[in-house]
Amino acid sequence: MENTYAEGKLLLINKPVDWTSFDVVKKLRYTLKVKKIGHAGTLDPLATGLLIIGTGKFTKKLNELQGLDKTYEGIIEIGKTTPSYDLETEFDSETDWSGVSKEQLEAAREKLTGDIQQIPPAHSAIKVGGERAYKKARKNKEVKLEPRSLTIHDFQIDYTNLPEVKFKVSCSKGTYIRSLAHDFGQMIGVGAYLKKLVRTSVGEYQLSDAVDLDEFVQQHNAGS
Repeated sequence: MENTYAEGKLLLINKPVDWTSFDVVKKLRYTLKVKKIGHAGTLDPLATGLLIIGTGKFTKKLNELQGLDKTYEGIIEIGKTTPSYDLETEFDSETDWSGVSKEQLEAAREKLTGDIQQIPPAHSAIKVGGERAYKKARKNKEVKLEPRSLTIHDFQIDYTNLPEVKFKVSCSKGTYIRSLAHDFGQMIGVGAYLKKLVRTSVGEYQLSDAVDLDEFVQQHNAGS
C-alpha cells in the first residue's frame, strides 16, 4: 500500500476546520510514510472543503492544478469587521446594517463580478520583505500589499437572512474570498467579514468525491 503512495497518487481530502493545509500534508506524510507529498491551493485554517494532495510523481502536477478555477460556498456577515477579514481575529467594528437595501447588495455583487483588482488580506501568507504578511500584521506593523488582477466568473448571493449573506463564487486562482467579503462590506458602507467558507471544487475535482481526513487515516491504518 505504502509503495503505491510513494510512487504517486492524487488524493481528494475534505480539510477539517482549524487545520492548516500544511497540517493535513504533515498528517498524511506520517500516515502514508512518504517523503514526497504536497497540496494544490492553500485553504485558510477556518475554511473547510476540497484540498488536493499529491504524492510521489504527482507532486509535479500540483502547480498545474493550483492554476485551475475554484468554487466556494459560504457566509458573509455584514455590519461587522475583523482585521483578518474572518473569525481568526476579534471584531474591530460594528455598524448598524438595517438601512442596507437589496439594491445596494446587488450593486456590490455586480461590481465584484468579472475582471477585478483585489488587495490580499494583511493577515495572509504572502511574503513582504522576506517576512510573511500575517506575522507583520500580528505585530501591528504596517503591511502594504499590491492589488492583483483576477476574475470572479460568477458571484451569487442570497440575502434572505440578513445580516448573513449566503454566497457561491466561482473564481480564478489567487482569489482571496476573505478580501471579497471585506470589499463587499466596504461597498455597502457597513463593513463585512467572512463567517464561513467551504471550497466545493478545483477545476473538475469535486468536494463530493473527497474523503474526510479522519476517515481516510482510519481506512488506511485498518488496511495496512
